[in-house]
Amino acid sequence: MSDAEVDADREGDAPEPDASGDDAPVEVVRATGHEHVTAEHASTFELTTDDWLTPAGDCILGVEADRTPRDFSDDFREACRDATATITATVAVGDPDEESVAVDDPAHVDTVVGRGDPDLSLVDDRSLVGRTSEYTDDERTVLVDGDGAAADLDRDLVDALAEGAPLALRLTVE
Repeated sequence: MSDAEVDADREGDAPEPDASGDDAPVEVVRATGHEHVTAEHASTFELTTDDWLTPAGDCILGVEADRTPRDFSDDFREACRDATATITATVAVGDPDEESVAVDDPAHVDTVVGRGDPDLSLVDDRSLVGRTSEYTDDERTVLVDGDGAAADLDRDLVDALAEGAPLALRLTVE
């Protein structure tokens, strides 16, 4: 599917403005933790629009994601397709009793830094995946060569997600 076709089919919200004041392309995806979040996967992390999660989903950090790669702007997708681009995934998590989380003032935060790749298609409409590998043959992949995966995330952050805490994933391309 081309970027133009994706844009024609897009229903997502506009991304939050970049609080840093620079022009780096940014997308923010909001999701919710789930009792089955374990974040034990050694090579990926994932957010899904599904409202359920089984114990086998050990890479999934959040469910009911409000956006997917298909919803991302053309500028963001194009920036991700640069092999020299640095993509920073900031995982911001609130307290379990909170309705939402402020990206700039979370109870828990962790970061995975990876890179872009010309083969990223970024058109999946169900989930997004960050990878420690160079695997790009998947419409869900948002970054490759990440310096961490679900298993590397702060365990207090993971515990909060397992209690249903709100999550905001900020993806920034530089």
